[in-house]
Amino acid sequence: MNAVTRRAVIATAAVSMALSLAACGQAGGDDSGDKGSSTKIGLLLPENKTSRYEALDKPQFEKAVKAACSDCEIVYNNAVSDVVKQKQQFDQLIADGVKVIALDPVDAAKAEGWVKDAKAKGVKVVAYDRAVPGADAYVSHDNNKVGELQGQALLTALGAKAATANVVMINGDEKDPNAALFKKGAHTALDGKVGKIAYEASGEWDPKVAGEKMSAAISSVGKDKIGAVYSANDGMAGGIITSLENAGVKGIPVGGQDAEVAGVQRIIAGSQTFTIYKSPLQLAPEAAKFAVNLLKGKEIGAQGETDGVPSTLFAPVVVDKTNIQSTVVKDGIYKAADLCTADLAAKCTELGIK
Repeated sequence: MNAVTRRAVIATAAVSMALSLAACGQAGGDDSGDKGSSTKIGLLLPENKTSRYEALDKPQFEKAVKAACSDCEIVYNNAVSDVVKQKQQFDQLIADGVKVIALDPVDAAKAEGWVKDAKAKGVKVVAYDRAVPGADAYVSHDNNKVGELQGQALLTALGAKAATANVVMINGDEKDPNAALFKKGAHTALDGKVGKIAYEASGEWDPKVAGEKMSAAISSVGKDKIGAVYSANDGMAGGIITSLENAGVKGIPVGGQDAEVAGVQRIIAGSQTFTIYKSPLQLAPEAAKFAVNLLKGKEIGAQGETDGVPSTLFAPVVVDKTNIQSTVVKDGIYKAADLCTADLAAKCTELGIK
């Protein structure tokens, strides 16, 4: 081989190698691509006033992602109820090379535009607990059913008194589409079966605000004329029960949602009647599965569709003093020691919580 030919062969080989390297660098979701970006999964949760997000959803999601994808990196942020902050967090994830984002939005209507922008940049979005139009997947519980169960549980607790009872409803934040579903479901169960809805207002998912609204309801309806209180979640139920106790109102049914530690402890103590258990052992792992499968380009494995979005909706469960042991304790969400403080030990024994 002469010198000219040898130089031509070397040049051709160099070009071929450069093209191969370039092709590898462009293989977005492929395992041969950029590990620093292609294995990042974002988790954005909406607020921390409701303790379940930090205590249950986040760790369960992280655990499930790591089990399915050991080299995946989870980038987590909580919006602390600030939609502007959450938008900044969402945009930063995309800028940092995150390929899939599990998003529980502060404002689902505004998040629709974020999802559209993300898709244009090749980023997939799993709508977590709240539906977002245009998302690649959606996982939640049947939120209309949550409200129905709350209403039915109040009716059960009222018994024969239901037909004449004045019910106070303290709903969730009106900007939250889930709150609207809870409210709708509760009205489906209660309307025409209780004396009347004597007072109704939004507690904005804030225990302090809910307590203030409960005080207003007591003034409006009369402390001796309130038969039961619907609270959209456990956090607000805490503020509501404090207001009731401060006014000397005791022994009326008060319901909640989320099976928070404090809510379950109030059920044990007898000041709260029930909660709704939406197991993070279902929700978080399913969202993690969707996220990992989207990252790897696999079928996500949804059970159905919601408004055209592949989705899985789990069934919620009413928890009252009769089934704490067989639900949140049996599932390992809480240990008896988490719930049964010294002042509740005797009641825990009575209820078979161990």
